[in-house]
Amino acid sequence: MHSARISIWFFIGVLLVIYGVLILGSGLYELVSPPERTVVLGELHAPVWWGVLLLLIGAVYVRNYAPGKGSLDK
Repeated sequence: MHSARISIWFFIGVLLVIYGVLILGSGLYELVSPPERTVVLGELHAPVWWGVLLLLIGAVYVRNYAPGKGSLDK
């Protein structure tokens, strides 16, 4: 019987991609429609940078640990 195993790192990558999309979306919305009250260092647009970073890291995890890729064969 064949045992299909999926690495936990694949699911972590999927979560990072989802969080990256959400944070990047909120950061882009702040660029288009700035809030009434600004925060300290708000001009750095941290949600945009963090969203992109999470998307990239998540994409690497999803690509490296995708099911059926043979990453768990040892």
